[in-house]
Amino acid sequence: MHARLERLRTRTNGYTVTPAQFVWLAYIALAALTLIVLSGAAVRLTGSGLGCPTWPKCYGNVYPPLNTHAVIEFSNRVVSVPVVLAAGFAWLGALRRRPYRRDLMWLGALLPLGVVAQAVLGGFTVKGALDYGWVMGHFALSMLILLAAVMLTWRATHEPEELGGGAGAGEAAETGASARALTDGTIVLALRGLAAFGALTIFAGTAATAAGPHAGGSPGQKINRLSFDGRGTMDYVIHRHAEIALVFSLAAVAVWWLARKRGVGATVQRPLTVLCVLLALQGVVGLDQYETHLPTELVWVHVGLACGAWLSVLWAAFAAGPLASRSVETAAGRSAEGALRPPSPLEFPGN
Repeated sequence: MHARLERLRTRTNGYTVTPAQFVWLAYIALAALTLIVLSGAAVRLTGSGLGCPTWPKCYGNVYPPLNTHAVIEFSNRVVSVPVVLAAGFAWLGALRRRPYRRDLMWLGALLPLGVVAQAVLGGFTVKGALDYGWVMGHFALSMLILLAAVMLTWRATHEPEELGGGAGAGEAAETGASARALTDGTIVLALRGLAAFGALTIFAGTAATAAGPHAGGSPGQKINRLSFDGRGTMDYVIHRHAEIALVFSLAAVAVWWLARKRGVGATVQRPLTVLCVLLALQGVVGLDQYETHLPTELVWVHVGLACGAWLSVLWAAFAAGPLASRSVETAAGRSAEGALRPPSPLEFPGN
């Protein structure tokens, strides 16, 4: 496997990608992968999940019939083509990037693989007549692909020595804040826990969707919705989702306050601030949804805000860096007093 990758990398030496160009490729892939989540949500919310009951063709043809639901569902399949290209270019860009970084190559490879897996899972979702298990898994996989895309973009934006806290003398102030963010075990653990809590909140949201009226089918279509308490299932799941989301929001505010108190760098504080704002908006939209009986437009906004919150909490967690050893934390503490510069807590394979 390693030999094949090395041969492929050698063949791409004719054209190279600069680090700045690769950052653009990573951001484009991240934007495209976010877009496909929102377009997929539009398919489900318009009741077009079975607009094309066959896959990959639509009613046995390579084009959809002039039917609203069929056109919407097939359009989402068409949108996946540029998404696959964006993900593929991110991986090829990682192969051609100079200086070459193995970590970016492996992360880049996850994107096209994830999109292909998503397409296959989408086919099973259609063939399974939108069974709630397939629908929930489809969205969960989207969030995992976004996780890989955010990690790729973050690491592409920073060189190994920058992530390790090294910088010139002219950047001393920001370096000190960044080093504290990287080596403060409390902040790192808090952000990792917050990201895990965000994943739980999203999972509860997919369960609420699977039990609700927007499971993807149009009126009259038989959909196997999540049900364990008859008609009371939707009400129960929605309330549990709201409770988990409330705890997640309070935890986000607490971590934001802790980060400010400990004086971590702006690279951590900014995405945390964005996260808190998005969660506040999410709460308002969620309450309005409940009072207005889940109108389609508000549910789509709810999904969009959820994606934004997921990206924000992941960005903050990556910005905080890894857990540093006790010896590194001690050295960082001395550096804050002007005695030592903090050593790099990150080691990148292949450099």
